[in-house]
Amino acid sequence: MQMNVELIDLRLFVNIAECKNLTHGAERSFLSPPAASARIKSLELECGQQLLHRRNRGISLTSAGDLFLRQARLVLRQMDFLVEEMTSSEAGHIRLFANTTAVTEFLPEILAAFLAERPGVTVDLQERLTHDIVRSVLDGTADLGIVSGDGFDPSLESIRFSTDQLLLATPIDHPLAKRAGVSLSDTLEFEHIGLHDGSTLLDFLRRQYRRGGYDRTLRVQVRSFEAMCRVIEAGVGIGVVPESAARRHAKTMKIALLALKDEWASRDRSVLVRSRDALPGAAHALIDMLIDEAAGGKKA
Repeated sequence: MQMNVELIDLRLFVNIAECKNLTHGAERSFLSPPAASARIKSLELECGQQLLHRRNRGISLTSAGDLFLRQARLVLRQMDFLVEEMTSSEAGHIRLFANTTAVTEFLPEILAAFLAERPGVTVDLQERLTHDIVRSVLDGTADLGIVSGDGFDPSLESIRFSTDQLLLATPIDHPLAKRAGVSLSDTLEFEHIGLHDGSTLLDFLRRQYRRGGYDRTLRVQVRSFEAMCRVIEAGVGIGVVPESAARRHAKTMKIALLALKDEWASRDRSVLVRSRDALPGAAHALIDMLIDEAAGGKKA
């Protein structure tokens, strides 16, 4: 089957799907609603399938529409890559989705150095849960995804660049503080402190808590690792913290850090991409910088 589809129709379809409304999608595409409707009908005829369900309060996608949306995003992003590469090797826009630890701990410093060397490059950095990161890289919403762990979609390329080591932080006078290391099961009788709902680390740790039988509500939830360590320092509870954040805050706070003996406490940190070869130069350069920073001895 050969299809004759114009880029303007791909952009229109994506805009309508994202707005969930034909009129709003048409406005975003600088088209009148009747013109947009005619183009979508023509697109459906070209595809030989219905792509949208039209309702009084908006639209929804058919199963064929979901597939078309995913592929349309990929085609449009590759066109963006082409334009960026052909207009300037020093320009570009990178859409980067990352987990909580990456966004708060090491990416700000790396991005500052990266962007200082490339004034024509812009980055859209968003903190997301791991399953959202994977889905966004798959459907082209994100160019790069930074995650910890393994077992992701096999159709994605996973580029390891460092290790995400988790430690237990306690008040210095806590009953566990003098131990060399503990398993999570050793800690479950004590109150735990955690990050806010929606953070990748909390989502991961809740699975470990459930497996260990910790069925209580977290004593306190906070917005940052600094706040988490301060609450722990005050004696409210204990908490699992990435090593980079834990050691930095331990320099200025009275907290003890213990190794976690559980296998899951040491996880590979990786960049997920659809195809490394298809990425523009700026995205390649950012991946290389992440790898180089980790290899140079910095805690990435």
